[in-house]
Amino acid sequence: MSCAGPWAVDIGVALLIQAAVTIPFVVPRGPGLPPADWPSYGLTTLAVLPLVWRRRAPVTVLLAVVVAQILYKFTLDGPGQTLPYTSLMALYTVAALSPARRRVPSAVLTFALVPPGVAVNSGEARELLFSLFVFGAAYAFGRLTHTRRAYTAAVEDRAAQLERANRIEAEQATARERARIAREMHDILSHAVSVMVVQAEAGPVAVRTAPERAEAAFEAISETGRDAMVQLRRMLGVLRETAEHTRSGESSGDAEDAERSPRRPQPSLAGLPGLVERVAAGGLAVGHVTEGRPRPLSPDTEATVYRVVQEALTNVVRHAAARSVDVRLEYGPDALEITVTDDGRGPAGPTGPTGPAPGAVPGHGLVGIRERAAAHGGTARTGPGPGGVGFRLALRLPFVHSRAEVGS
Repeated sequence: MSCAGPWAVDIGVALLIQAAVTIPFVVPRGPGLPPADWPSYGLTTLAVLPLVWRRRAPVTVLLAVVVAQILYKFTLDGPGQTLPYTSLMALYTVAALSPARRRVPSAVLTFALVPPGVAVNSGEARELLFSLFVFGAAYAFGRLTHTRRAYTAAVEDRAAQLERANRIEAEQATARERARIAREMHDILSHAVSVMVVQAEAGPVAVRTAPERAEAAFEAISETGRDAMVQLRRMLGVLRETAEHTRSGESSGDAEDAERSPRRPQPSLAGLPGLVERVAAGGLAVGHVTEGRPRPLSPDTEATVYRVVQEALTNVVRHAAARSVDVRLEYGPDALEITVTDDGRGPAGPTGPTGPAPGAVPGHGLVGIRERAAAHGGTARTGPGPGGVGFRLALRLPFVHSRAEVGS
C-alpha cells in the first residue's frame, strides 16, 4: 500500500470525528447550559487533530487526546459530548497497533481515568458502567482488528510460500525432463553413430574380401541411420508440441490427454532382437538370452531396459575391442536382472551402485545407466567379467506396481 492511503484514511477519520464533536456547538442550547463559544470549540478541535497521526504514534496520540480533554474540562468546560469520540478512537488504535508492553499500560491508564472523569461529570453509576462498556468495546474491537490483520498476513505468507514451492517444483521437474531428454539423445545418437562408424570402417575391407558382408554392412548403416532419424524426429516433435502447449497455456484436461497420447519415443523389449541384429551386423558376436518367466512390465521399465542394453552395446562397440558380448535378461521373483558381458579389454576399475570406484573413468553413458536404474528404484554395477576378462554390467530393476513404490 502506498503512503497516501493510510494518511487519507486517518484524515478522513479525523474529519468524521470533528463533524461529530461539532454537533453540540451548532444545535440550539438552553440558557442554563455552558456556552458554545469559539475557545471551547478550538480546544475541542485541538483534541481531534492528533488523530491524524494515530497510526504513526498510537500511544502518544492517546496521551495527547486525554490531556486535551482534561484541559477542556477544567479550563473552559464548554458543551459536553455524547461520547468521548477522540479517546475511543485513540484507544482502539493502541489496541490494534501497539505491542503488549505499550498497549497494556496505556489501556490500564485509560480505564483508571474513567471513574474520576465520571465523578467530575455526573457521578452516576449508570454513566460509569456505560463509559467502561464503550471503552472496553473500543479496546476489544482493536484487538479483533489486530487478529484479523495477523491472520490475513499469515494467509498471504502461506500463499507466497506455496507459490515459491510450486515454482521450485516446476523448475526441478523441468531439470529432470531436460536430463531425461539428454539421456535419450545421448543413447540414440551414441548408439547410431557408433554402429555406423564400425560398419563404415569394416565396409572397405569387406568389399575386397567378402562383398556380401559389405552389402550387409551398408544396409546396417542405412537402417541404423533411418532408425535414429525416426527416433530423433519423434523426440523433437515432443519438444515442439510441449513448447507450443506451454506458450498457449494448455488446460489441465488437454495436458492429461497429451500425457495419455503416444507422443514420447518409447522403445520396448520387442525391439531388443532388432537392436542385437544391427550390432551383430558389424561383425561382433552378440548373444541374447532371456531366462525365467517373463512378466508384464510398464512402458517406462521396458524403455529403460532397452536403453540400458543399447548403451551397453554401444560402449562395447566403441571402447571394448571385444569379439563377443552376451545380453542376458533374467526374470526373478521380485526383480528383473539385466547383465551385459563382453570379452574385451575390461574396465579401469569396478564400480558399485553409488558410482565409480577410485581409478575408474566412466563416461556419461554409465552415469545415465545409473540414473535410469535409480529412477526405478534399482541399482547398477559394473566391473570385470568372469575370471577378470572383459567388462560386465549388471542392472537390477525391482518389480513395482506404482511409481510411489519406487521411493519406498
